[in-house]
Amino acid sequence: MTRIPFDPDMIRALAAVLAETGLTEVEIAEKDSRIRVVRGGVAAVAVAPVAAPAALVAPSTHQPAADLSTHPGAVTSPMVGVAYLSPEPSAPAFVSVGQQVTAGQTLLLIEAMKTFNQIKAPKAGTVTAILVQSGVPVEYGEVLMVLE
Repeated sequence: MTRIPFDPDMIRALAAVLAETGLTEVEIAEKDSRIRVVRGGVAAVAVAPVAAPAALVAPSTHQPAADLSTHPGAVTSPMVGVAYLSPEPSAPAFVSVGQQVTAGQTLLLIEAMKTFNQIKAPKAGTVTAILVQSGVPVEYGEVLMVLE
């Protein structure tokens, strides 16, 4: 097994970028190595070869629902960020399970780089599952909700 180069100064610099920007995750890759720094619910630092199996990379706090990712009504995250189910903490949620929604209706917000992005319903239907919690980081491609 080859030893992966470990650069503590690079990790400190990436951690500083997270603190300055409010991001929850940053990753850089160069040739056949990768450094990923994650903050938030799980503080983790992972250094792994690019071709390494996913088991060697630090697990994220939220795994995509693999069985729902192919569902025709799956609403997936278009970005990495923090999901919010309501416009502000004391306000009611945009949608709830069992609610009818129209195409283009706001389902939730994802905060990325201090910008709140509206995630809208791709089609009309009924919300059958909400798979994220408010204030929890989400990954690109993660299933957020299911519409029937």
